[in-house]
Amino acid sequence: MSGPLSAFLGLFSKDIGIDLGTANTLVYVRNKGVVISEPSVVAMDKRTGRVLTVGTEAKRMVGRTPANIVAIRPLRDGVIADFETVEHMLRYFIGKVHDRFPITPRPRVIIGVPSGVTEVEKRAVQDATVNAGAREAYLIEEPMAAAIGAGLPVHEPAGSMIVDIGGGTTEVAIISLGGVVLSHSIRIGGDEIDEQITQFARREFDLLIGERTAETTKISVGSAHSLSTVLRSLMRGRDLATGLPKEIEVTDEAIREAIAGPVGLIVDAVKRSIEECPPELLADIMDTGIILAGGGAMLRGLDVRLFEETKIPVHIAEDPLLCVVRGTGACLENLEVYRKVFVADPYARLRT
Repeated sequence: MSGPLSAFLGLFSKDIGIDLGTANTLVYVRNKGVVISEPSVVAMDKRTGRVLTVGTEAKRMVGRTPANIVAIRPLRDGVIADFETVEHMLRYFIGKVHDRFPITPRPRVIIGVPSGVTEVEKRAVQDATVNAGAREAYLIEEPMAAAIGAGLPVHEPAGSMIVDIGGGTTEVAIISLGGVVLSHSIRIGGDEIDEQITQFARREFDLLIGERTAETTKISVGSAHSLSTVLRSLMRGRDLATGLPKEIEVTDEAIREAIAGPVGLIVDAVKRSIEECPPELLADIMDTGIILAGGGAMLRGLDVRLFEETKIPVHIAEDPLLCVVRGTGACLENLEVYRKVFVADPYARLRT
């Protein structure tokens, strides 16, 4: 497609920024803001292979489906585990935008990817996006998008540090002059914390709980640092000894011990990045602090824990869940300003 034609179509298309997360997918439409926030779940009929529903409706089916229906989370650890299902999911979200804004050209799409993904994985995301209906698809590293969405001065000759804790990955990046100076990506996030809660319930109480119960417990009483008041929550599931329903009460202290492993790995990734940071940039970060983004940023006491471990001020971004998608949206609104932050693509150039 020629540059002038692409520019002409760009005047009318509803270009989209997507935070394709392991747990949730958020969609930003240029000049409209965030219009979709739904779980990254697809419900399929195993017998026919037909997609039944996507997003919120599919999430309600997790753990509650008959034998022939399966609710799939097609992204694991921040990358595509099931290419075909992700394509269905993207087609659903892109189509939903077109339903809101009919009679528009196919959109350009900017999509966030973890900084640690391979070239093959990047290409898979790009291909899935184009096959799902995008006119052009471009990638941005999630920590860069999160930093832009959090309002950090990414183009200035000063160091900014962002920690983006998602469902499948934690991204730690130090950014200066529009580029990532160094980054660490670990495949630890909210999902691993939920898994540790599930194992804790089985190990300590012979209680089998589902994904949703583990997530609810994390939100209710999960913490990374001791709290001034005791929090309590009920966990319901099946008693592995009797097979009957069972309910137990847990405290924030018990859950804090249960999730100490993944939380410790997140803290270690932050400390490792600080150890490797150039001294001049580290001086800037000591002034501005570390910014937490992503759903994991809302884990109680994580900011306090990181401050105690690093001796650097820690701030939680405004609306941390929206940082990545807001960052993709800022790039859509100002393509020329943010052109160089995109992941290099040997197959295409960003056209405005």
